[in-house]
Amino acid sequence: MGAFDGLVVLITGGASGIGAATARRFAEEGARIAILDRDTTNADPEFTARTVDITDDEGVRAAVRSIGDELGGIDIVINNAGIGAQGDIAANPAEEWLRVLDVNVVGIARVTSAALPYLRSSAHAAVVNTASIAATAGLPQRALYSASKGAVLALTRAMAADHLREGIRVNAVSPGTADTPWVGRLLESAEDPAAERAALNARQPSGRLVTADEVATAILHLADPRSTATTGTSLAVDGGMQELRLRPE
Repeated sequence: MGAFDGLVVLITGGASGIGAATARRFAEEGARIAILDRDTTNADPEFTARTVDITDDEGVRAAVRSIGDELGGIDIVINNAGIGAQGDIAANPAEEWLRVLDVNVVGIARVTSAALPYLRSSAHAAVVNTASIAATAGLPQRALYSASKGAVLALTRAMAADHLREGIRVNAVSPGTADTPWVGRLLESAEDPAAERAALNARQPSGRLVTADEVATAILHLADPRSTATTGTSLAVDGGMQELRLRPE
């Protein structure tokens, strides 16, 4: 018997990276897994999966409804899907600003709104949003991405306040730079990938990138039915980047 035995967990962006690691961990704890992703090709075939872009309002509502009907409800929503952006405040065109905010922020609202009827009927309802260290630390060349993740933190607190008395807990996890396919693509595009990886490792006090499994562990803690007093908070998984100021070696 796992902590999530029989509970239905809906994970956006669950086919790769942090989402896939989170899905695997929930399944190990007895949960039934449903995934929303733009590309479900690599999703675990044992999980229920729907191919959908979370900027598509009608598509999201139809996918969430079909999952709720097929699995008999939804108990936990993990809003993990997101996209990145590089550059300072002048680097990204208006269309990219709208796209990133639509995916990273409005996407959370779409998915959670569609799942609300099911969450309200669950005795163990929880929502976990994926924010970022970029929401609380000024990182160079990440203006748009940071703005979107700062909005995720504010949205998390607002959602927690709105739905606490309905029995729905809402929290966020804030990863540091994680060793995911997206970061891998950024490294590949750098002039010197090895030097860029070394710089990203050094930026975190732990001296290394965060792993997807470490972020998944934090997500499971926030969603755990036993974490009944935890809501409206953000848990940093960043190798100490948010709070520590180590002296140079």
